[in-house]
Amino acid sequence: MHPFWNKVVEIVPRWVAPNVLTFAGFLLTVLDFLLLSYYDYNYLAATSINGTTVNAPTNGHSEVVPQSLWSVLAVFLFLAYTLDGIDGKQARRTQTSGPLGELFDHGLDSYSVFFIPACLYSIVGRLDFSISPLRMYYVLWNILFNFYLSHWEKYNTGVLFLPWGYDFSMWASTFFFLWTGIKGTGYYKRYMFGSYTLANGFEWLIYATGFLTNLPVAIYNTHKSYKLRTGKMRSATEAIRPLWPLLTVFVVLNVWVHKSDTLVEYDPRMLFLLIGTVFSNVACRLIVAQMSSQRCDAVNWLLWPLLAGALGALAAPRFEPAIFYALTALTVAAHLHYGTCVVRQMCDHFRISCFYIKQRSD
Repeated sequence: MHPFWNKVVEIVPRWVAPNVLTFAGFLLTVLDFLLLSYYDYNYLAATSINGTTVNAPTNGHSEVVPQSLWSVLAVFLFLAYTLDGIDGKQARRTQTSGPLGELFDHGLDSYSVFFIPACLYSIVGRLDFSISPLRMYYVLWNILFNFYLSHWEKYNTGVLFLPWGYDFSMWASTFFFLWTGIKGTGYYKRYMFGSYTLANGFEWLIYATGFLTNLPVAIYNTHKSYKLRTGKMRSATEAIRPLWPLLTVFVVLNVWVHKSDTLVEYDPRMLFLLIGTVFSNVACRLIVAQMSSQRCDAVNWLLWPLLAGALGALAAPRFEPAIFYALTALTVAAHLHYGTCVVRQMCDHFRISCFYIKQRSD
């Protein structure tokens, strides 16, 4: 993509701050999520009219999401991908590269990594010829874990290795949106072989990408940095320390999801938002730690309200929806507050503006 990005960045005026491009790309992914939340909040738009379908692309199926909207979503996603690809080039072009841009870019990416699969789930829906919200819950965790793994690797090696799977996933996601705009969601309601559907195939592909490509490479790169003594040379307990905040959150949410009778089916979109927001907060704190060569936190503070909410909901099931929505609102507000404060403090420290390139006279 670099030849394409090198051409695109030349179109961008030099007075446009790189963080403006980064933030605009992030907002486009959020807009995709909001548009599908409006048309398909419960992930039921891709469901058949009568609740059952035969092995045919359009039999018994009615489109709820306007078919033209899928093409719009594809354009927004590709623009977001392009803006994410040229922000660093714009920074070097305007001589404004720095820690703030790195944090801003990777911090917003840690949030976008949830929005994109949460949008793609609308293509296949949650019922016929698809996977259940519970299985999508684990697919989402797999994607988040693989993103986190790259930054855990940098925490120990000092080098951020961006796996090719990132570009592949963005191309594939854009293609799926475009193809859905042409064929409709009914196209995906078919079997690959036996009782295994296309949705099952996508599910396997995501797991395979993580466990067969990203995970082995991260372990190999970390081992190599210890062998050649090119990394941070932390002890084993310190090297795995960043994994604890994510693991504890994962355990608490898993217990809640599996002990609750209704949580994962009640409002999967809001559950995915809760997971994505908590994850982004954990990831951002790891990014700050590895950028500043500080010791990573062993526990994320959002674990405590999450644990209290889970225990309260399981003890009093009738209050579970209220607890769940209040906890999600608290988590989103806390994460936005954290991100805003970190960016403001970095701007004050470096005497720069986040969305404005200071001139020499300034």
